[in-house]
Parts: sequence; structure tokens; C-alpha cells
Amino acid sequence: MAIYRFRVSFEDYDDVIREIDIKSTQTFEELHLAIHRTTGYNPEKSSSFYVSNDHWIKAEEIAFLPNQRKTDAGVALMTGTKLYKFIDDPHQKFYYTYNFERPYDLHVELIKILDEEKGKEYPVLVRRSGEAPKPPGSVVIPVETGEEGEFDFLNDIDEPDEEDIISMGVEEDDLGEGLVVKEHHEDEEEKDDIMDEFADNDNLDADEFDSKEDY
Repeated sequence: MAIYRFRVSFEDYDDVIREIDIKSTQTFEELHLAIHRTTGYNPEKSSSFYVSNDHWIKAEEIAFLPNQRKTDAGVALMTGTKLYKFIDDPHQKFYYTYNFERPYDLHVELIKILDEEKGKEYPVLVRRSGEAPKPPGSVVIPVETGEEGEFDFLNDIDEPDEEDIISMGVEEDDLGEGLVVKEHHEDEEEKDDIMDEFADNDNLDADEFDSKEDY
């Protein structure tokens, strides 16, 4: 049996990619559910695949939980609609809109046709890259990533100890009631030395100046 490998990517988030292998006889609903096992989104939201061309122009719709207008118009349903019925091209594309209330648009592209591996369960995720964006106002089910945690800037910075504080010019007062700044007045001491030199000059005998002839 043929296995379709679909590459799924967010239209506005190029770094988020999923690749899923699925049987050609499985349904669009099974692909829909498989996508959201990798994003953590609630799959029970009205969504649709659209048969698309290379420019991602929407054509025939395959819907999940359609509204009454679409139902009355006879829209195809994901439930019971097998994938191979809409595959006319080895690189078939589908434009996919998840959750019409707060939509995300995705591109779903057939990138490879494989042979089924015996004993393997489908659909199966074969590649995962990037974190799916969090829908506003919704709860995302955590998806294991195997990636290292992010650095927590506020919590991971070491607090300075007492020695560090003192070395920065701060010391604890004798009463232990807080921290006081230990001020250094090197500039003022230098200024005082200079003023002392001028003060010494003031002690010169004023007669030295009076003895000079007037011009």
C-alpha cells in the first residue's frame, strides 16, 4: 500500500515544520488529528483542507465540523473521505485552515510516496521542527520536544553575597538594620591637597611684593 509523506508548515511561521507519513487509504480526518497531535491544539475545531495549486490557491474544500451553510451546499467531509481520492499530483498541495474562530493557515504538501513498512502504525510523525504558536485564549497540550529548556534570566542569576556587596563599596552597618553605602572621597582628598599648597603660598611675606619698584 502507498504511504504519503506530507510536509506541514505554518503560513506565517516558516520555522515550524512537521512531516507525517500516512496511508493513502486513510482519511483527511486522520491527517487532521495527526497534525494536532504534533501541535498540541484541540482538534475538535471547525477546520478545512482545500485542494490547492502551486500558488496555494484554494479549490475544492474538505471540511471538519462544517457550519450549516457548508453542509447544505454539500461540502465534502474529512470523516470518511480518503486521501487518495484528492491526490492527482505526486506533489499535491492542500491549503489547510485550522479553527475558523481563531484561524491558523497551514500548507500541506505531498513530498514523497513510499511503500508501507510492515508492522508500522500510521499515521506517524517523521520530522518535527519548531514550536507551534500558541492560539490566543486557548490551552495547548504540552508536546514532548526533547529540547533543552530555555535560560530563565531572572531566576538563574546568582544573588551577590555579603563579600561581593562590600567589594562594591557597600557594607552592613553596626546595628544590622540594613545596608549603608561606604563612600570613597579620593577626588575630595586630592582637592584638599591642592588647596593646602595654595594656602602655603598665602604665608609668604607681603613685604616681598611691597619691595618691588612700581612701574
